[in-house]
Amino acid sequence: MPGFSSDFLIKQLIYMGSILLAVILGFAIGFERKLRFKEAGIRTHTIVCAGAALMMVVSKYGFDDSGGFDASRVAAQIVSGIGFLGAGMIIYRRQVVHGLTTAAGVWATAGVGMAAGSGLYLVAFGATLILILAQCILHTHFKPFCNKIYMQIKICFEQTTDENKRIQEIFGVKRFTRLNVIKEEDKIIYIATLSTAEEFPSTRIGQIMAENPYIRSIERCDDD
Repeated sequence: MPGFSSDFLIKQLIYMGSILLAVILGFAIGFERKLRFKEAGIRTHTIVCAGAALMMVVSKYGFDDSGGFDASRVAAQIVSGIGFLGAGMIIYRRQVVHGLTTAAGVWATAGVGMAAGSGLYLVAFGATLILILAQCILHTHFKPFCNKIYMQIKICFEQTTDENKRIQEIFGVKRFTRLNVIKEEDKIIYIATLSTAEEFPSTRIGQIMAENPYIRSIERCDDD
């Protein structure tokens, strides 16, 4: 065990500085994620980044390389270990995959911590800036970066002549995704579900119902 010489203490402080840098960088990445209300926020990203940095410090400086120890093995285990952590964040709900970006972000944050722990400080800083800027840019409303979101709408209306075609024209669709027909005394009632990429706020829906009295109700059913 080495003595507590000045050189030894300086090295230990440098190692601690690497971990502290990883904490700051992980905090910055996690803060951006928290602003978007993601599953993994400040604490997760900070701990992952600091933990990866700690393991890199231990793997690079904690063993004697003269004995044939390969420090890259620990780094490889960090990558695979964080992969398991990220897999736990991915869920499949209502035929949609959620959490992929969050899992990828945590995985990349571990890479930032590994860079800080191995002494690649400029790389760690640069990677953090790239990750944050990429997340901010890709979350803008610039059209090429936006996924088309479809709204499910359920409409109940009286069908006498061609009301169904008029509703398709109003909502800009060519067909209904689901249609139920009910006979109510001497009236034919259609309960139709359609999918549209256009946003219909409540004021617009109220205006549509006021202008088309044959429509009994309009209901959003995105979670059906």
